Amino acid sequence: MVDFKSIIRPNIYSLEPYRCARDDFKEGILLDANENTHGPALSQPSDSEKQLQLNRYPDPHQEELKQQIIDFRNSQPNEHSKQNLKVSNLCLGVGSDESIDMLLRCCCVPGKDKLLICPPTYGMYSICATVNDVEIVKVPLTTPDFQIDINAIVEKVTADPTIKLLYLTSPGNPTAQLINPDDIIKLLQETDEKNWNGLIVVDEAYIDFTAPKDNGHSQSMSTLVNQYANLVVLQTLSKSFGLAGIRLGITYCDEQLARILNAMKYPYNISSLTSDVAIRATSPKKGLQVMQNYVKSIIEQREFVLEKILQFEYVGRNIGGLDANFILVEILDKDKKPSNEVANKLYNTLAVDNAVVVRFRGKELNCTGALRVSIGTEEENKVMLQKFERVLNEINK
Repeated sequence: MVDFKSIIRPNIYSLEPYRCARDDFKEGILLDANENTHGPALSQPSDSEKQLQLNRYPDPHQEELKQQIIDFRNSQPNEHSKQNLKVSNLCLGVGSDESIDMLLRCCCVPGKDKLLICPPTYGMYSICATVNDVEIVKVPLTTPDFQIDINAIVEKVTADPTIKLLYLTSPGNPTAQLINPDDIIKLLQETDEKNWNGLIVVDEAYIDFTAPKDNGHSQSMSTLVNQYANLVVLQTLSKSFGLAGIRLGITYCDEQLARILNAMKYPYNISSLTSDVAIRATSPKKGLQVMQNYVKSIIEQREFVLEKILQFEYVGRNIGGLDANFILVEILDKDKKPSNEVANKLYNTLAVDNAVVVRFRGKELNCTGALRVSIGTEEENKVMLQKFERVLNEINK
């Protein structure tokens, strides 16, 4: 049984949330928040800008947006879900990175507590841990399938009670591999049985690019947070919704933890502009169908790009999975061996001389010779493939 009082830092647990002006009154002659009542400093604001009342502070609670988000996720539950998500399960942030940092500040005492990660994984976990003076413990993903080593993780966390958080990326970055949801459930259950008092955080930035199970259920863990108090799930509108520019991240968790995270966050952290776009994007009529059509197209192009790129003479394996909007492929040298030197040269030559930018990931654990290639439009992919093959062949002459 999770004891949030012992997981969360005492000063955070007892924190009283900042009370915003808009918590009390939203209508009338509003002279309580020191806003500029003349309006935004725009010479000719558009009709939509006028409607947003940009001179006023935004809604601090965003309940309409939260309701649309949970309606969408509840409509595609994990097959193990027994309870629907509620608005009170959510905390919204400025991208997932704010949520990653906030959880560290919430649970880990600087210089004392630790974070466990499973490399290769998203680099911001380590950066946020370092900034917050939180030691990092590593249990690598298994190879070649990039799955979690349940026994090794359980052994680590039960032997060291100062490990307060475990961050998993599913689907992985840079691996593009979904972590088996049943394994995550097993890990949640085993760590709970061993009385580890910590949180397992599953970062699902790419979850919408993962094929549903044969029974039609989503692979997302988000609808399980009311069953497993030690589970936290992070999502974003940056990837499948194509809204990286609005910086909107979503944390799903137990209601008690959500109250604490919402008390911690800075007031008005979700702008009126971000909220307006996000509400339209998560609306069944205005946004969700568009998102799903884009995802379908990206998945089709992912299959096309992978099929073509694996035919190139100096491309080896698809190192990762097929659960994201990118692939991770192995670049070979003249002797047909994975090569960081060739991969890095290919990356630089494509970017500098050919205006095609991919990502070198060869220094990540068990990713020697790896390039990560995002899936573009059909035309972008054709150009990329043509230049990719030509430059790679020239390097290996």
